[in-house]
Amino acid sequence: MAEAHQAVAFQFTITREGIDLQLSHEALRQVYLSGLRSWKKRVVRLKNNVITGVYPASPSSWLFVVIAILATMYTRSDPSMGLIAKIQEHLPCQTVVSAVLFSTLLWLSLIFTMKLCLKQLLSYHHWMFEQHGNLSNTTKVWVYLESVRPLMSDSEFKRMTTLAKEFEDSLGSRLQWYLKLKALWASNYVSDWWEEYIYLRGRGPIMVNSNYYGMDFLYVTPTPIQAARAGNTLHAILMYRRKLNKEEIKPVSELGPGWGKHAQCERIFNTTRIPGDETDSVVHWQDSEYVAVYHRGRYFRLWLYQAGRMLSPREIEHQIQRILDDPSPPAPGEEKLAALTAGDRIPWAQARKEFFSSGVNKRSLDCIEKAAFFVSLDEEEQGMMGDDPEASLDRYAKSLLHGKCYDRWFDKSFSVVLYKNGKTGLNAEHSWADAPIVSHMWEYVLATDSFRLGYNEEGHCKGDVNPSLPCPQRLTWDISCQERVRRSLAVACALADDIDFHVFPFRDFGKGNIKKIRMSPDAFIQAALQLAYYRERGIFCLTYEASMTRLFREGRTETVRSCTSESCAFIKALEHGKPADVCRRLFRTASEKHQLLYRLAMTGAGIDRHLFCLYVVSQYLGVESPFLKKVLSEPWRLSTSQTPFQQAELFDFVNHPDFIICGGGFGPVADDGYGVSYAIVGEKLMCFHISSKHSCPQTDSHRFGTQLRKALLDLLQLMSGDQPEESRSEQNHGPKPQSKKEL
Repeated sequence: MAEAHQAVAFQFTITREGIDLQLSHEALRQVYLSGLRSWKKRVVRLKNNVITGVYPASPSSWLFVVIAILATMYTRSDPSMGLIAKIQEHLPCQTVVSAVLFSTLLWLSLIFTMKLCLKQLLSYHHWMFEQHGNLSNTTKVWVYLESVRPLMSDSEFKRMTTLAKEFEDSLGSRLQWYLKLKALWASNYVSDWWEEYIYLRGRGPIMVNSNYYGMDFLYVTPTPIQAARAGNTLHAILMYRRKLNKEEIKPVSELGPGWGKHAQCERIFNTTRIPGDETDSVVHWQDSEYVAVYHRGRYFRLWLYQAGRMLSPREIEHQIQRILDDPSPPAPGEEKLAALTAGDRIPWAQARKEFFSSGVNKRSLDCIEKAAFFVSLDEEEQGMMGDDPEASLDRYAKSLLHGKCYDRWFDKSFSVVLYKNGKTGLNAEHSWADAPIVSHMWEYVLATDSFRLGYNEEGHCKGDVNPSLPCPQRLTWDISCQERVRRSLAVACALADDIDFHVFPFRDFGKGNIKKIRMSPDAFIQAALQLAYYRERGIFCLTYEASMTRLFREGRTETVRSCTSESCAFIKALEHGKPADVCRRLFRTASEKHQLLYRLAMTGAGIDRHLFCLYVVSQYLGVESPFLKKVLSEPWRLSTSQTPFQQAELFDFVNHPDFIICGGGFGPVADDGYGVSYAIVGEKLMCFHISSKHSCPQTDSHRFGTQLRKALLDLLQLMSGDQPEESRSEQNHGPKPQSKKEL
């Protein structure tokens, strides 16, 4: 334990004979190795900063420019047009030194020009769609009105049009100037306000309402041994962190190096959301060498490095097994302490200041909050199993989303959950990053665990164990706020018990079949969601689909309003029995509109984040806008998101077809709505995670799942009729059998 080693590394006592100096050579060695590792990381980061700073050139190109300038000088020509001579006049130095200085300035000028050109090229989004350009306030207001038209009666729409016109003619232009000023000053005019007002200022529980989860492989469990799965999983996470620190992670989008320096990526590890009375804060520390582990009501500090080296998977397994075998009971109040992070934020903030600001409680709390991440060792079994596999998936999802409400530290950037039967998963806090960032890490971890690290024949991690490893350190507490814990737990349990979850893998067809009918898989699924909701409720609703804005610095998300006039026209035509060719034409029109909206959102031309920021400015100025107030108060009764599959090259679906990632999910956004997350895996499988609330009589996750299955099948059947006979035969019955001659 590093702190303990440092504490005893240098000790002295004053005696009658003078000062008695005591040095612990082993402790000093540990301090030296820790410092050496820290300096190595600084050197690596400095090197990466240089490489990134001169991109799209390279450091070696500097030498090429210097040699080229010197070579032309020896031919008695002056490529600098007299600048080298002027440098010599002002700086008394040799001609060669002046030439090198000129070459460096020329090289930096070329880099600046190349960066400027690259920025302009990447700002060009015409390759995504034909209609391109900066949208004015007038255009965005019109787009908003278009999106709500199918959801409003004539009188409601007329009133909203009037409010929009008044906003455009009066307050809108004034608010827009403030946003333009912020855009000139800030790197991103949306992200900081989005993080603060959408996430950090929320005073309700973040469990269910904000946090989300990610699942393990759907059909396989690499090992049934809990400690072994923990060994490989934790080691793989550390490998990812090392690659992230060295900026060796392949960019998610081909926009050049530096993806690992994205603001969200930098906060994956050593990050915690700290509660406050009015607003929370996201705090990030330097790299931690340990994780905080929860098991059977007790908390442990588990060091993952020894003498500057990363523990092997087998060594981590050994340490985890020590925790599992520890028979000590939890201290009074310790078992359900994490319920404070699951309840309302203000009681947790007050309890933190009152009971955890000093002494042993502060030291233990600091250990958890400064840990690289949190680990929960559950005593139950989860996953797709038993006589009713889909029901077991529902329980698995609820366990990952909220657990027992006191066995996850919901404030940590992410918590790894390891079950008794070797199944795993994670729960992630939402304010610091969006799901694709965590999903990217989780894909790497699962692939590395199974295909790179592996297990021996007995199911244990490979390798040997260092017998000198110190035991994991048990954290100690003096908890006198058990009544606060009980109240927070009651709030959290009421929320968790109200969540209705349904998870199902859809195997009837996948994106391969959808591509054969020449449609976007995402647009196809969104249309199915609209159809399922209409069949269940008989109405349309405001629909949220998340879109990433990675093209922009510090970009997070934008909203795609999937319920459009085009999609509503198609669904009405389909449900009212219009001819198939008419329905197919309307479906393609709706799909094209959805793709246009998605591209607009990706390229910064969406409307929701802009309107949100205009509303924030109006609140700062203390002015009321009935239009903006109405826009921001509309409930998203259908909140959807696709879990992207970003690293297909890590998985071998040909030789290992069962190693399929199931994606993850989140809770419902509206009390009377659904939260739907879906993952498109390979060519033949889609996974859906549907959440709602039992307390709403109009919603039922299983019922909606049934409607969604039927909608997907109906849409494919409809569009298959638009294909040539040969394509329909192949789509419905598989590839046409070959004749003997072809064989």
